[in-house]
Amino acid sequence: MAYKISSSCVGCDTCLPKCPTGAIKKDGEKYAINPDLCNNCKGYYPEPQCIIHCPRSCPIPSQPKKGRYKVDARTATSPDLFLNGKNNRFASSIVIWEACNILTQRQSLPWETDTLGKLYYQRQIKQGQGTIAFQITDSLYAEQPKPMGSDSALSTIEAIDIRAAGMHLIYAAHATALDKPWEQEFIIDDRQIEKYLGLDKRKDLSKAAKLTLIKDIAQQPCKIMTTVNWPRQGRIPGFSVVESRLWHLLEIEHHFQEDETGCKHLVGLTFRIKAGTWARYFLNKQGRQEGRAFYQYGHLPKSLLYALMSIWQQHEGAVRMMLWLLFKTKMGKQQRVTVPTLLRVAYGEQKVIQASCHREERKRRLRTFESDLEMLSHYGLKPVFDPVTYPPEIQPLWAKLSDIPDDPDAELEFWINDGSSETPLTDSAPRGKWNLLKNARILWFELPPHWDQQVVDFESKKPRSTKKTTKQKIQPVLSGEQIMSARKNRRLSQRELAQMAAKSQSWIRDIENGRFQIKMKDQLLLQKVLDLA
Repeated sequence: MAYKISSSCVGCDTCLPKCPTGAIKKDGEKYAINPDLCNNCKGYYPEPQCIIHCPRSCPIPSQPKKGRYKVDARTATSPDLFLNGKNNRFASSIVIWEACNILTQRQSLPWETDTLGKLYYQRQIKQGQGTIAFQITDSLYAEQPKPMGSDSALSTIEAIDIRAAGMHLIYAAHATALDKPWEQEFIIDDRQIEKYLGLDKRKDLSKAAKLTLIKDIAQQPCKIMTTVNWPRQGRIPGFSVVESRLWHLLEIEHHFQEDETGCKHLVGLTFRIKAGTWARYFLNKQGRQEGRAFYQYGHLPKSLLYALMSIWQQHEGAVRMMLWLLFKTKMGKQQRVTVPTLLRVAYGEQKVIQASCHREERKRRLRTFESDLEMLSHYGLKPVFDPVTYPPEIQPLWAKLSDIPDDPDAELEFWINDGSSETPLTDSAPRGKWNLLKNARILWFELPPHWDQQVVDFESKKPRSTKKTTKQKIQPVLSGEQIMSARKNRRLSQRELAQMAAKSQSWIRDIENGRFQIKMKDQLLLQKVLDLA
């Protein structure tokens, strides 16, 4: 039985010189295998060379194997991730963060060309005292890889699959399990990757399609090179990393099974990976104890990988923001974010500029942004809007409707009150909404429980001051009567106060009736909204 080349072939010309019988021919821009010449490389190599050397596993048997695949003997892999079913530690240094941005934002980043014609992306660190730069290489196995030229590197960047960011985070999680990840390797196979990314539940994909996808996205993070010039920070001396691989792809082991006709079927893949030199400085446990390196990690939620694989096509902007917030929220929950920053993260600088200049593009970008925010909220990353700069009249409709009571009678009262108000929820947005959003902020994102773990760890690692501190003045507790009096003095209805505080009307009513005591953060919010001293 001969092989054929599937439609996923990108025409890289890798397989053509590897075929010992000359069965692979190029017809125009497409490649094909002559079944009369193809003999599975028998007498030449133990395995079909076209499958092994193809970066996307495009050659497949002309007649797919039926039935279940038997369990085959494989190389032992590293222990599974997500043993608690929720999250796992992962390397979260700035090197990993910026590489994740490259895999998600791709050509949206400000890439530049150096004097040798090589493409690079660079950003300053530590107020300009140091720099971190990235380049792209196409040599996956060379000991000293060379960065690609501008045109070929841009083509490679445009072809990056955003799902490769999930593989990048899986590598970063495996690296934290090693004492010296820049020297030690970890081994991961297709069955583990299927579980991490939720591909084991995709019954619409064949085994060959899953293996092709896994091989493709597993190689893409290994095409990134980094150069770091880090200044002295406290006791830790400055250091430099020059054109080092982000991840070393040491080997891809292909697992075959032979059917009764003698044709070999690809049934599995095993990857041997090692972290680059950056890990010596940013993921070094012993070095951190000795004060000469960092050990920076966060917690990778398993649900994030599932979300990435579920919405990457329809909501790419939401995926970009979700992965960006994974690193941003590691530094503490109370992270204020401006809307222009989120827009640049989600869609890139150029698309934001286009939206500012063209009305139709602006309307389309607004709809997409609000839809992506709703998708974040659906997966537990709920934005808390600043009531001053991001008032209800410019908030998305789904956010306005989030406080509708579940009780039918209360819901009816809610809509009656809304219909009699001067600014019903369903009113169209005010003119100049785009310009208003340029100054809008999101106070923070409410995180799911399995995301909060990394914030708790970060807070516990903060150094405690040994200086004596004066006892803080206890904030007075606002009573319901005080709130009602202040509201009436400002001639505000319960509905209007609820909109200003980004709360529900029933919440304001219960506070004024004294049904429960207000939390300190809500007291501070009401003091700010009502101008109370």
